[in-house]
Amino acid sequence: MQRLVDNVLAVTKESVKMFTYEFLNNIVRLINGISTLLLVILPGKTSILEGIHGWELRPTFRGPKLPRWMENGVSSFNEFIYELSVDSDTSSSVNYSSDSDGGIQLASPLSQSSRVSRASSFTKYDKGWMCLIRCVFSWILFPAKFLLEILFRLCHKSYYRGSEAPTTPGSLQLSHLHSIKKARLLKDHVQCATDRRRGIIEDLHLAIEIFIEAIFDVVHKAAHCLLSPFDTSRTLLRWFCSHSSGTKDIPAGSSDASVSTATLGDNNPMPTEGNTSFHQSLNTDSRTCRDVITEYGYPYEAIPVVTSDGYVLLLERIPRRDARKVVFLQHGIMDSSMGWVSNGVVGSPAFAAFDQGFDVFLGNFRGLVSREHVDKNISSWQYWRYSINEHGTKDIPTFIEKIHEVKTSELNSSQPDLEDETNGSQPYKICAICHSLGGAAILMYVITRWIEEKPHRLSRLVLLSPAGFHDDSTFAFTVVEYLFRLLAPVLAPLVPGFYIPTRFFRMLLNKLARDFHNYPAVGRLVQTLMSYVVGGDSSNWVGVIGLPHYNMNDMPGVSFRLALHLVQMKRAGKFIMFDYGSAAANIEMYGSPEPLDLGKYYGLIDVPVDLVAGRKDRVIRPSMVRKHRKLMRDSGVEVSYNEFEYAHLDFTFSHREELLAYVMSRLLLVEPSPKEQFGHKTARLKKKYAEMKC
Repeated sequence: MQRLVDNVLAVTKESVKMFTYEFLNNIVRLINGISTLLLVILPGKTSILEGIHGWELRPTFRGPKLPRWMENGVSSFNEFIYELSVDSDTSSSVNYSSDSDGGIQLASPLSQSSRVSRASSFTKYDKGWMCLIRCVFSWILFPAKFLLEILFRLCHKSYYRGSEAPTTPGSLQLSHLHSIKKARLLKDHVQCATDRRRGIIEDLHLAIEIFIEAIFDVVHKAAHCLLSPFDTSRTLLRWFCSHSSGTKDIPAGSSDASVSTATLGDNNPMPTEGNTSFHQSLNTDSRTCRDVITEYGYPYEAIPVVTSDGYVLLLERIPRRDARKVVFLQHGIMDSSMGWVSNGVVGSPAFAAFDQGFDVFLGNFRGLVSREHVDKNISSWQYWRYSINEHGTKDIPTFIEKIHEVKTSELNSSQPDLEDETNGSQPYKICAICHSLGGAAILMYVITRWIEEKPHRLSRLVLLSPAGFHDDSTFAFTVVEYLFRLLAPVLAPLVPGFYIPTRFFRMLLNKLARDFHNYPAVGRLVQTLMSYVVGGDSSNWVGVIGLPHYNMNDMPGVSFRLALHLVQMKRAGKFIMFDYGSAAANIEMYGSPEPLDLGKYYGLIDVPVDLVAGRKDRVIRPSMVRKHRKLMRDSGVEVSYNEFEYAHLDFTFSHREELLAYVMSRLLLVEPSPKEQFGHKTARLKKKYAEMKC
């Protein structure tokens, strides 16, 4: 009787599992099919979805052929990677493509995906119909599939029970040899660990399966108790006696347990007891910029800094301690230093600069959910009380001065004769590469440092789609600006900043990125809708959300004042500092009833500036970047301007060889000596500033 009940429960359990699994799969297929239909209906999806493939952050040694800008001066590390990929490909089946120079180019994941997309481009209009047809047939054939699956599982279960055999030493040896062979195969194809997160759909499948297992386990035990009362009474009596004798059971909720472990290579391989912690993994991706850099094999250093108003920021570094060329990279809004390393060894600006001999520093603006501050009890209202002013006059000065302190100390200690060469001047040259909001902040930094009569220490600025001017924007941004100004008096006392405050919802966002990748139609629909929200910009917004810095532990946000500052700039049509709302407050901060118009002080910029705009950028249009150029030229600044066929996020989150080549060529133009920067040019600029004040 017990065997019959066990068989019935096993068959029922597997049937319920199969039914729920197929039910969820059909729901997901339906959602994916509806998303496909919506994509066909929505206008302009072709341009919006351009370049959506290959957004995942996948640290891997296998990569494309070294680009042109790395042919001279490439680091030995990248030469090793290139030779390793060539060696591994000679013994494996890898796709090759002919290069324009007649050479062989290694196939990368990106190139493979692009070839697949090109090969299947003739069916892109039929995908929606094919998905619908598959859904209809799956629903029609579901009963037959369900019955066949039950029969298959019953046969498999009976066969498995009949074929059980004791494990022999020979079989253990064979499995061990198989594992060694598999490990060697993985070593030959060097592939670093990447995104291991599970999506919400996968978690739902797992949770339902665990729930079904738990329910049937309870039913199985209850049936066993009813059918075997003597065994049940004996078990209860034994448990009661052991409990009354004082033996302690391990609590069910304990996360620590003693397990027997053995270490390979010990003289005595007998298992010994050790404490191992078991934690329930949520399978989210919470890698940091440090993890990505070290996974690629580059050196890393973290330098915590504290601003004058108490914010604790992280200055990250890919160090070349003896280098006299320094590059400082500053991210934009809702971003972090991860953006500069997210495209791999040969596609990221940070690694490209390091390979060209630069000491690389990566700045991280204030504005994290973790609220890093010297005051551990700081409230949300106090923490998020900042605008772009604080980025340009607090954060960046702290970064630059820390870089100056570190580099001066390292160079003077490693090169004692350098002090005589520089004669007390700056012993290194520092360039800044900034994107979007970072570009506006670095310009504010240079101008305000001259107004305060302090050195800014920079030698060149490379600004990728810099913020500052926003009056020429799309209709969507105009509507948002109008609504924000209308609701600002109501929102100001209620909303300190725009961010996801709870770990649960941050975890959902982190996992949704995996679902968007697993179900392409859903991901493309979200990408399209996001593009419409930001005015038709074709950047890969879904890919950016999938980056690890949007994780459950921490996440960048936007303060209410910073958003209000951007609205003020758009409304005024000028690059102004924050307007505090009253003449008295502005006089206290700036010495004038109106906020400082930074465009009028562009004449104080004493270093070359390279402006880069994107023709597909709908967040900061090329006309706004050209406005920076016009004011700089009129003020006598040495400025260059270039445009690429990019959207706003392509400058940091896309692998663009031509952009890297251009940026590297700009960095290598740094020539002015420290004496020239702080010599007669300083006196000329002080005279110009005095004329401006008059």
